[in-house]
Amino acid sequence: MKKVAIVGIGHTVFGNLSDFDLIDVMGFASCNALDDAGIRDQRKIIDQLFVANMGGGIINHQTGIASSLLSRIDLEPAMAELVENGPASGASALKIGCMAIASGMAEVVMVTGGELMRTVTGWKGTDFVATLLHPDAEYNYGLSLPAYGGMFTRLYMERYGLSERELGLIAVKDHQNGEKNPYAHVRVPCTIEAIHDSENAHVINNYIAEPLRMYGMCPVSDGAASLILCDPDSPKMKYFTKEEPIYITGIGSATDTHCIHHRKDPLILDAVRLSAERAYKMASLKPKDISFAELHDAFVILELAISEEVGFFARGKAKDALVKGETAIDGRIPINTSGGLKSKGHPVGATGVSQVFELVKQLRGQAEEGRQVKNPQHGMAVNFGGFGNNVVTTICSRGDV
Repeated sequence: MKKVAIVGIGHTVFGNLSDFDLIDVMGFASCNALDDAGIRDQRKIIDQLFVANMGGGIINHQTGIASSLLSRIDLEPAMAELVENGPASGASALKIGCMAIASGMAEVVMVTGGELMRTVTGWKGTDFVATLLHPDAEYNYGLSLPAYGGMFTRLYMERYGLSERELGLIAVKDHQNGEKNPYAHVRVPCTIEAIHDSENAHVINNYIAEPLRMYGMCPVSDGAASLILCDPDSPKMKYFTKEEPIYITGIGSATDTHCIHHRKDPLILDAVRLSAERAYKMASLKPKDISFAELHDAFVILELAISEEVGFFARGKAKDALVKGETAIDGRIPINTSGGLKSKGHPVGATGVSQVFELVKQLRGQAEEGRQVKNPQHGMAVNFGGFGNNVVTTICSRGDV
């Protein structure tokens, strides 16, 4: 596939936005992207809108979301479709946007992902996300995504000797980054002493799905993010002169069994590995070429497991790199510079788009003081659908490399 230029980015704060309508939230991020691209007055050059959303019909009682958003931001008569792939909806919408450009069906595409999850109780939100599990073999037995996160964590700990304290170090790192991210849901730092070593740690950081504690899971968030893509060979590129474009050089996706118990080894995330391999091949890159990464840490264990599957570390060794500081902002391979899902938040339909928003900010050199990676060349984002049954990996690169 040819390279695709990212020429505009937009983002809302992640957090509690329940005072707003879902389309309002996505419209804000979309208009932010139009302004960033410098085309608010020329927005009719957009040929296609892809909207990523998982829960609008279930928890917001709203369908026809793509058409509604398109009309709200005055993009008629552009094409508009909704893309749903669970928590990987955002990156799937981005992939389809790239395919639309590569096919020649569109020259300029807007991809907006958004979710309004805090309009319902936490129990209802957990149940909503759990609907992506197998209806008979998993959901009907009361399984949820946190339950799977806990079981996966326990198995990983037993196999590789990971400690609860090391799990806590991931949260500390991510909160340090999220504290400096103005879009993050949780901008409060945490220390390992408070969440693990102190006498009151079990109160501050109580179990949610043992061995995962409160600081081992992402918050439930509202929010939206938006990207504008353009065919770099299109005459319409002349409209985008405000920022140097960042390029999508590789994008790949893969699937695994819907039911986790059908996998030969529950710790092996084949869809992550295969999606990354396909993205590397398209970009003609290897793991050592990646400058930094946004990995889908809805549960902190996934930061370690995904980093191993994409080839940054050998299996079971990511914890050693974490302890040595290799995944910190100034480390060898910074991971979750935005704060990750753990600190930035996880409005499921928005997450994959938000991850690539962060890649663009870093590659432009526009991240906030204290969380800017030094001279990044290539960034990777892994958007994890289900519990690893549908995964999309995206690689973005600067235009001068």
